[in-house]
Amino acid sequence: MTAGRVEPGEVAAVPARPVVRVGAPTERRNPRSVDLDLMSTRDVLTVINEADRRVPAAVAAVLDEIAATVDLAVAALRGGHRVHYFGAGTSGRLGVLDAAELAPTFNSPRHWFCAHLAGGPDAMWRAVEDAEDDHRGGSAEAADCVGPGDLVVGLAASGRTPYVLGALAASRAQGASTVLLCANPEAEAAGSVDVFIGVDTGPEVVTGSTRMKAGTAQKLVLNTFSTAVMVRLGRVYSNLMIDMVATNAKLRGRMISILMEATGCAEEVCRRALHEADGDLKTALVSLVSGAEVPAARAALARAADQVRGALDLLAS
Repeated sequence: MTAGRVEPGEVAAVPARPVVRVGAPTERRNPRSVDLDLMSTRDVLTVINEADRRVPAAVAAVLDEIAATVDLAVAALRGGHRVHYFGAGTSGRLGVLDAAELAPTFNSPRHWFCAHLAGGPDAMWRAVEDAEDDHRGGSAEAADCVGPGDLVVGLAASGRTPYVLGALAASRAQGASTVLLCANPEAEAAGSVDVFIGVDTGPEVVTGSTRMKAGTAQKLVLNTFSTAVMVRLGRVYSNLMIDMVATNAKLRGRMISILMEATGCAEEVCRRALHEADGDLKTALVSLVSGAEVPAARAALARAADQVRGALDLLAS
């Protein structure tokens, strides 16, 4: 056989592709589901549901670590920096989802939360599995967009995804704070980040299918984390989303409902206040609660860095 040429009857050699055997808890077999394919539909659902019940308790066990991450994010955003999510597969898609929902829910600036997905935007719709093995790619992407003072949250069910670990290493070198969120309390990378969130969800019902319990846990943690950040930044008054963007009829109606709930005023009064405030929910709210005219409410919000509680304190004094 001539080098570089396949002769008739010969088979071309196929380059060996890297193989990694992951020892994370998410890759172990779940003894409760070993006969899953022999069960009735109802029993399959029961096994999955019973396994899912473990997730909230596992998240509750890492609330201190989530709180530390919230504090880092609040400090970063107040300092003019950003929060980044780096992930692959299900973990990365959940990061994209969380970041995408913050602007319409809390009217947060779109540059505050940046989601990075191994394989790029196409990986939202189809698996780009080899992309998660690209340590250099994650490192290069982080080096290109992460700055000193930013917060970088790595999302990896196993805690060992090369793309994510590459991004975290490069982010540390850039002077960013780093967090690793995973479903592997035993992850070796735990000691190389500022905050480690290892949610102990255990083996999956379908072995290795981390879109299940591990993914559910990451969704819960991300929801908890980002919502708490928005609360700490004053984008919630009481338990009302006062910074929402009213982009449709339902949300415009919700703005009226929020004003009614927050002030106890009649619907017509709230409609009029919102109209006088040019549709600005916060201004209308401060005006109604304090009794101040709209211009005074708007000025107080400006002096209080757009914080409702601070504006009300100013007007009360």
